[in-house]
Amino acid sequence: KHPDDTVSFIVDRNINYTNICWVDCKFCAFYRHAKDDDAYILTYEEIGKKIEELLEIGGTQILFQGGVHPKLKIEWYEDLVEYISTTYPTITIHGFSAVEIDYIAKISKISYEEVFKRLNAKGLFSMPGAGAEVLSDRVKDIISPKKLNTKAWLDVHEAAHKVGVKTTATMMFGSVETDEEIIEHLSLIRDLQDKYHGFRAFIAWSFQATNTQLLEEIPDLQPQSSSRYLRILALARIFLDNFDNLQSSWVTQGSHIGQLSLEFGANDLGSTMMEENVVSAAGAKNTMNQEEMIKIIKSSGLRPAKRNTAYEILERY
Repeated sequence: KHPDDTVSFIVDRNINYTNICWVDCKFCAFYRHAKDDDAYILTYEEIGKKIEELLEIGGTQILFQGGVHPKLKIEWYEDLVEYISTTYPTITIHGFSAVEIDYIAKISKISYEEVFKRLNAKGLFSMPGAGAEVLSDRVKDIISPKKLNTKAWLDVHEAAHKVGVKTTATMMFGSVETDEEIIEHLSLIRDLQDKYHGFRAFIAWSFQATNTQLLEEIPDLQPQSSSRYLRILALARIFLDNFDNLQSSWVTQGSHIGQLSLEFGANDLGSTMMEENVVSAAGAKNTMNQEEMIKIIKSSGLRPAKRNTAYEILERY
């Protein structure tokens, strides 16, 4: 799929517009309840300042997600997306998740497709694949019983693809899933990709257990080895033959394994991650800037290239 040996990356920033969430996922150390002292919703001014800092380093995308706030309806999200897209027209909003969209639809009493149509009209053209974990209801009932089930996650992404909003697919492994459930996960997203080719990339990462309720409940959960991560990545590259891009998860694996992943099927290093709050809350503290990404790609004998959200090459190095 990538015969010219190009490895891409994107300069972006994670912005978590709120940490207030009622879903209480056991694997998450980021969320807070509305009455917690450190609960927050970012103001437009705070969001704007973060975007302006991103623009100063040549960024083109914000990964824009939050907790599932119990009271925010579609109109709030429309206003927010419109503010960002009109104030910062060169920034692409890679925004929200199936979990957020599912709740916005429910609290606003509209369909998934209507949510996407309305947000798309305000400037949303891309959605991350967060909230999949492993697409098995058995797993979800254990690690995130309040979150949307497997069918709903797939339905949200299908609705996005129908409207023309491209998405990514993800998998968080290393909690309570079986090998068979990993294969089923890959099969489900592969089948949906056959319908609309709406997934731009697949990203897998390992469960980060520090500070999570799940580790308290299952204290013998073992950290996933780097070799297992690389085997899963290689399996995904073979199995997901209808996906153009596989992204390395150096944020959870570290830059060394991120570099090795380029030999195991990954063709993209993902984001320079100017800001990251979710997996870092669970113990993953890896960082890498643009210069470091270029260096490890070149030292692998490959050709680094900066891309945009649509995986279009902006600059080669």
